[in-house]
Amino acid sequence: MSCNRDTAVTLKPSRFGLASVLGLWLPLIVIVLWALVALTASFLPLAPDQIALEHILLPPGSELWLGADDLGRSLAERTLAGAQTSFIVALWVVLVSAVVGTAIGMFSGYLGGRWDLLVVRIIDIFLAFPGILLAIALAGILGPGIENVVIALSVVGWVGYARLARAQVLSLKHREHVQAAIALGAGPGRIVFRHLLPLLMAPLIVEASFGIAGIVIAEAGLSFLGLGVQPPEASWGSMIRDGARYLLVAPHMVLVPGVALMLVVLSVNLLGDRLRDKLDVRNRK
Repeated sequence: MSCNRDTAVTLKPSRFGLASVLGLWLPLIVIVLWALVALTASFLPLAPDQIALEHILLPPGSELWLGADDLGRSLAERTLAGAQTSFIVALWVVLVSAVVGTAIGMFSGYLGGRWDLLVVRIIDIFLAFPGILLAIALAGILGPGIENVVIALSVVGWVGYARLARAQVLSLKHREHVQAAIALGAGPGRIVFRHLLPLLMAPLIVEASFGIAGIVIAEAGLSFLGLGVQPPEASWGSMIRDGARYLLVAPHMVLVPGVALMLVVLSVNLLGDRLRDKLDVRNRK
């Protein structure tokens, strides 16, 4: 057999290489586990609030594989309960913020005029304040509790979706199919939801994926400050706050919820990066 020297053989990179595993499959597994734990925690035989004085500050071992806190409660079970809290908050805040912000931004960009000017000024006012500080102020006014955390973060979170939707609509409303729909007598509602919204879904999905990570951190921060869920309910932020007092004698009280928080946020950001690259038409060949 003879080989042609002019023939170039191109080997495609493996789809299951280390970069693929770290960039897609590992984050996806972490997020799926987070969602499954959050959805099934209420049906599992867990007792995250059960006090056991004989297990106070017990380090990880065979008896409690993630150790116990200052009241002898299992850190493994409280971490699972905290995963449910963060998932519920992230899900509701993203849903409310995306629906409200997208609707406001689309109609603002499509209608223009004074309505658009008013929306832009409101967005500028919200952007003038750091989002987390505004959320802290709202949570302080509304009081602690998971419902008030969702309200406070939703009031802050809709701005990003409105700004993105408005910018996209301003560039899409002059396309030929939109002008044709206007010429055929379609109303603003039909044009926005039938002809513009499908084109906005890709950037909005990417925005929502990154928004989940920010909301998880914000919920943990509010709970750390005492403005989130209240004892005895578990939250990763409140668990880190309680463990900070025993950092030198029981570091596992901070490490367990801290590692869980880091894994979820890192996985969501990595998956968001891959999703953005996948949906970006400039990367398609």
